[in-house]
Amino acid sequence: MTISANQLAALLSGIVEGNGDVQVETIAKIEEAHPKALAFLGNPKYEEFAYSTQAGILMVNKTFVPSQKINATLLKVEDPYQALAFLLEKFGNASQNPLTGIDAKASVSDNAVLGQHVYIGACAVVENNVKIGANTQIHPQVYLGEGVEIGENTIIFSGVKIYKGCKVGSNCIIHSGVVIGSDGFGFAPQADGTYQKVNHIGNVEIENYVEIGANTTIDRGSIGSTIIKTGVKLDNLIHIAHNVEIGENTVIAAQTGVAGSTKIGKNCMIGGQVGIVGHLKIADGTKINAKSGVSKSIEEPNTAINGSPAFKYASSLRSQAVYRKLPDLEQRIKELEDLLKAKS
Repeated sequence: MTISANQLAALLSGIVEGNGDVQVETIAKIEEAHPKALAFLGNPKYEEFAYSTQAGILMVNKTFVPSQKINATLLKVEDPYQALAFLLEKFGNASQNPLTGIDAKASVSDNAVLGQHVYIGACAVVENNVKIGANTQIHPQVYLGEGVEIGENTIIFSGVKIYKGCKVGSNCIIHSGVVIGSDGFGFAPQADGTYQKVNHIGNVEIENYVEIGANTTIDRGSIGSTIIKTGVKLDNLIHIAHNVEIGENTVIAAQTGVAGSTKIGKNCMIGGQVGIVGHLKIADGTKINAKSGVSKSIEEPNTAINGSPAFKYASSLRSQAVYRKLPDLEQRIKELEDLLKAKS
């Protein structure tokens, strides 16, 4: 890719300040960029690098006002992060040819239904009655169980396992090591202290434009479905238990666990290492800070919570401030007690 600042401005509805004819060939981090690279400033914490970067073009917010001289040509846009995502989508795979065809080492059932331009890599296994939409890529060593349905333009990377009867929509990305449709953690305690396994006869249904990070697991419903709705983004190493529902455009960071039958609303943001117990309802727009433990339903939309057990974010910060002062408070109480004893 070779493109000028003026061309980028036209593409991104941006404004150029400096040499509009300067050309770049790649995208780089602001602190590591060279004169043929485009860098971006999306976080004010990195502003110091704007004044030392060697980038040919620096993409910034339209409201950005430099406090020092910047050598790079500035490209001002509404949202540098969104603009970067657009450029990576448009040019990131420009040099790659789309994968199509079935590798000779793949095992594909005769009654599987494949759309046009499907790719199935070496050692992938496609069982009976699987349906795969047009332009979908099934990379090597993927397993698709009986009756699995995959939509169009979806990418399933190496080593993914999708159990019997599960469904994945269109324009999804599923990264290596993901397991979809394994049994939930269901065991009935017996009188003799042992546990009887509860069979799970449901499935997992994943809608469109979902991305699932590496080694995440999503259990099938015990009865009915575990549902991941359109636009959900799951990080690596997440566990979603049986019959959980996650609403549209919710994002969840790594090492979070959601217990069975909890319903999470749309447009929620859940930080890393959050634990959510079962059978709860999490309202739309909820923000849960990292390492929080959620033990009761959140009914008010657009609430931010923190802590374990989690409660409202502002209150939790005040509590943390008091906690840090406890040694001083203890000393003051002791001094007051001594004073009262001296007066008595």
